[in-house]
Amino acid sequence: MSGSMVEFPSNGKAGSGYLAVPAADSGPGVIVLQEWWGLVDHIKEVADRFAAEGFVALAPDLYHGESATSPDDAGKLMMALDIGRVEKDLRGAIDSLLARDEVTSARVGTVGFCMGGQLSLYAACENASVGACVVFYGIHPKVTPNLSTLEAPVLGFFAEKDEFVPPAAARQLEADLKTAGKSVDITVFEGADHAFFNDTRAQAYHAAYAATCWSRTLAFYREHVR
Repeated sequence: MSGSMVEFPSNGKAGSGYLAVPAADSGPGVIVLQEWWGLVDHIKEVADRFAAEGFVALAPDLYHGESATSPDDAGKLMMALDIGRVEKDLRGAIDSLLARDEVTSARVGTVGFCMGGQLSLYAACENASVGACVVFYGIHPKVTPNLSTLEAPVLGFFAEKDEFVPPAAARQLEADLKTAGKSVDITVFEGADHAFFNDTRAQAYHAAYAATCWSRTLAFYREHVR
């Protein structure tokens, strides 16, 4: 890992996260939001990849030091999340990132995977400092973003064979965003499973689709995160 753990203020407490800074020591800001496993090495590696592309990336630790390796434990951690605390953690992470000298953008991009995908959209709806929102197969049954307050454009990636977020749910989100007058671009990848971007999950990973999503995400941020 080329980044490091940092702390930031969060509702009068200390939040923490993994910060990755590009070699040039400056760039636009991106918030990277974890899957239900927690702030594991895969998410840190995604932050490192953003840094390698010139972004300053912060992945907040929404489980505050906990992580899981089994689906049962991950599900328990996800369902135990205090969404009010999460909102404050997200706000603290965004404010902290924008306050850093290395960050050149006036707003940040958010990107999240699985649970983090839904939280990426939630953060964008709750915070006008989000300039672009990317959602990878987002789901959290306790989180309902208020789409009426959303200002950022949304780029969404979903999977045809996803049993957690079926294509119908992705298309419903797309329809809801369009009805609300928001900018949205959603793709459902044929034959893909949930977590197809995660190269540590051999049973789900789809290299070609992951590469497509990565290049589209970078282009999206380069257009909107300034």
